[in-house]
Amino acid sequence: MSKILFPVFLLTVLSAKAQLPDYIYKSSIHGVKLYKYGDVYNYPFINLNSNDQLELHFDDMDADLKNYYYTYQLCNADWTAANLQSYDYIRGFQTNRIGTYRYSSIALTRYTHYQATIPDRSSMPTRSGNYLLKVFLNDDTSKLVFTKRFLVVDNKTSVSAQVQQPFNMQLFKTHQRIQVAVSTANTQLKTFSPQDLKVTIVQNNIWASALMVDRPTIFRGNYYEYSDEENTTFPAGKEWRWIDLRSLRLMSDRMQDLVSSKGRTDVYVKPDGERGQQVYVYYRDLDGIYTIENIDNNNPYWQSDYAHVHFSFYPPGNRPFAGKNIYLFGELTNYLTDDNSKMEFNEEKGAYEKTLLLKQGYYNYSYVTMTEKKQEDVSFENTEGNYWETENSYMVMVYFRAFGGRADELIGFTRLSSVFHR
Repeated sequence: MSKILFPVFLLTVLSAKAQLPDYIYKSSIHGVKLYKYGDVYNYPFINLNSNDQLELHFDDMDADLKNYYYTYQLCNADWTAANLQSYDYIRGFQTNRIGTYRYSSIALTRYTHYQATIPDRSSMPTRSGNYLLKVFLNDDTSKLVFTKRFLVVDNKTSVSAQVQQPFNMQLFKTHQRIQVAVSTANTQLKTFSPQDLKVTIVQNNIWASALMVDRPTIFRGNYYEYSDEENTTFPAGKEWRWIDLRSLRLMSDRMQDLVSSKGRTDVYVKPDGERGQQVYVYYRDLDGIYTIENIDNNNPYWQSDYAHVHFSFYPPGNRPFAGKNIYLFGELTNYLTDDNSKMEFNEEKGAYEKTLLLKQGYYNYSYVTMTEKKQEDVSFENTEGNYWETENSYMVMVYFRAFGGRADELIGFTRLSSVFHR
């Protein structure tokens, strides 16, 4: 078993040419969203050789017109670049210009909204696997603007999964175990050992904490089962916090104050505190993502405004966590723990604070901690708590590399929720 990790401390030493997944290299780019066509809640994946499509949306706060292009990069199961040339997995044009754009209207904030439907018929992925969508300027791949992950699936296996409570009594009330079964009975895969298949499990779209299992617990002919508790268990966390920014004219339930002055809007979120000692209460959330929505105007993409949103977290005793940093966490910060998501402690107020520029929409977020001197997994323990009952969404991917192959194929995919599989 191995864990897919992306060391955050490398961000400061990598150049702009580095291809980090789900990363924005240009500070003027905001509101980047990639999802299944017509379904803002669904993770971006398409089936190989199908008519499936994805929607890409993003804003350029420079509010001018630029020539943005995109291409795809095939990656292995661990998101390292595949040892293939682009023409080995892209049929047609290797780069494509994003030609659909519109200047913002009605909104106080000026920006240019760009959108694209992917893949274009003239540029199609020809292999299954993990892909990076790379957007860059002026058809120059060295001028990388941002990257987004998506998946291309070639369903050659039958995949089933369910969420169970761990047997370990220390984890019984705080963690969730994922049991995965894979059947290759209806395919002609040429496997030489049980380790030819690799299974990756992702909780709530957080790839940094993904678990990769390369050895089945049970192997019987065409049946592979992955149920080793040590390798398939996640901290359960708690239902995500939320802030409703769909209207910047009327205050929503989580707003403490809404101020508009001199062409700028500031939203002050009601102060948050530690929830680990609170009784667990289930409510529906978005499992950490955000949606671009607008109830003030008609179109959410170019008629939505931006606001400076102020978050505050009051730790127990109004004292900073010893030896730990606290971060604002979720899709709104690309699930990263870096300077853009790190909160600063205000000695006078006894609170951690962070301000983000966010587009109108509905946002989920959480607070996580990390030890200052060690690069380790983010922890919900000090801020949110872990509860077995928490509703979490999971993705299960099955990868295979043929003998002599130079890239991992994605041959199985399923999604599940812990609410419906208890």
